Amino acid sequence: MKSKSTSKKASAEYGIEESKLMKLFEDELKDIYWAEKALTKALPKMAKKATNEDLITALENHLEETEGQIEKLEQVFKVIGKKATAKKCEAMAGLVKEAEEIMKEADAGAMRDAGIISAGQKVEHYEIASYGTLRQFAKTLGLNDAATLLGEILDQEKAADEKLTEVAEATINMQAASEEEDEESPKKAKKAAKKK
Repeated sequence: MKSKSTSKKASAEYGIEESKLMKLFEDELKDIYWAEKALTKALPKMAKKATNEDLITALENHLEETEGQIEKLEQVFKVIGKKATAKKCEAMAGLVKEAEEIMKEADAGAMRDAGIISAGQKVEHYEIASYGTLRQFAKTLGLNDAATLLGEILDQEKAADEKLTEVAEATINMQAASEEEDEESPKKAKKAAKKK
């Protein structure tokens, strides 16, 4: 059996123990770093497909926040003495793909806007879970500066989720609920033609 001193190597520069939790923290950090970079590509597409001005503004504002969050994540990497590296986040890739499908399938207007909000809130909830976990890992590892940065991002993600709820409840959901299904919509005509 290895002794504690040989089974855990301390980082001379940062005094951080190389533990299994530290490895998981680093892996999760790479994952969310990829996710945020993916969102900088997805959010402009969502804003372009949206029709409600409040929704467009919320998406554009969150894009700016996301760019700032990437910078904060790069600071967290510096705290742990690692190069900022992204590792594909399969969960975010799936959420972005789902958002793209919703935007492609839904007719323009309140229905598509409601779908964009639905997809956006799924993303926010994933990020809230990720940042909450990362912040707690950082606290456990004694990485107080990292925990503070991650907490700031977590607060922004919660606020973005609340803003999407506010926009949905203000107008979009009621408008979408009053829209009637159009049997002759172009998307339905395409689907019908494909089935033949």
